[in-house]
Amino acid sequence: MTTDLPRAHGPSVLTATFRATPDDFVVEEIAGFEPTGSGEHLLLEIEKRGLNTAFAARRIAEWAGVKDVAIGYAGLKDRHAVTRQRFTVHLPGRESPDVAALEGASLRVLSSTRHARKLPRGALAGNRFILTLRDVDGDVGAIDERLSLIATRGVPNYFGEQRFGRAGDNVEQALAMFAGRRVRREDRSLLLSAARSELFNRVLAERVRRRCWDTPLDGEVWMLDGRRSVFGPEPFDDALAERLATFDIHPTGPLWGRGTLRTTGECRDLEQACLDADNGPALREGLERAGLEQERRALRLRPADLDWAWASDRVLELRFALPPGAYATCVLDALGDVAAASRRPD
Repeated sequence: MTTDLPRAHGPSVLTATFRATPDDFVVEEIAGFEPTGSGEHLLLEIEKRGLNTAFAARRIAEWAGVKDVAIGYAGLKDRHAVTRQRFTVHLPGRESPDVAALEGASLRVLSSTRHARKLPRGALAGNRFILTLRDVDGDVGAIDERLSLIATRGVPNYFGEQRFGRAGDNVEQALAMFAGRRVRREDRSLLLSAARSELFNRVLAERVRRRCWDTPLDGEVWMLDGRRSVFGPEPFDDALAERLATFDIHPTGPLWGRGTLRTTGECRDLEQACLDADNGPALREGLERAGLEQERRALRLRPADLDWAWASDRVLELRFALPPGAYATCVLDALGDVAAASRRPD
């Protein structure tokens, strides 16, 4: 896994802890659609505390008396948090079970209604976060200035450490899988994602080092903000400069798979050098054999509605929203050294 990813806005301006309690990390899904109000699926909005998504899905399946495959959800949420997200339960020809029987100290049902379809992965508009940092050590003026810079310019859109496994060894496991080691079917997609994310982070890290993560290189491929549509390369002109400045478009990096790099010129040369380094060829070959196709991902990320308040001189609360697939830890990493309370050294 890529370590010591470079910061775009300069050295750390603070050290802090978070997740001392689940209430320090609050995540709420931003709904991507309105429920239909009728259909074979029960749509639940759940608030859970200290439960990851997979565990909550199994609990819902047991409550409803259905198989795990009957449960749908849009995205995975962390265990060490208070999270609000939607689940669907396939109940063809059945009345909805009593939601009170599902609730407990760690799970509440905020709403329930019928819906026509199973909730697929990615069916959300984004996530809202309320993060509380404790034991903050740093100059308040410098921290406020860094947050203002993040609000204005955004941060590098790295894949977060969660993508690489609890022990950070998912990339090594992916390489072993590519070399022939058998893995569980449910682990295969996680390892493929880790390998892809590693290569992307390497390219982005190099562009951060060269200070061109949010500015164009010759031969750039662009992505429309809030969409996965890409275009280019094409000559960089005043119209593209205006769209880049207003966050309508973003430079992109490769999500590896079958095919060839779409970039050209200087941009392609940088990407190819990163992809050829170290174990890059083995990761690329494994992803291609697995049948993945090349895609692109935006290199920069701007938190929406970023706001912050000092609860005390050592407690800082952050509020912001991110699009699907983005990591709140990227915002924290741009500030400085922020560690989960349980992981911080004594």
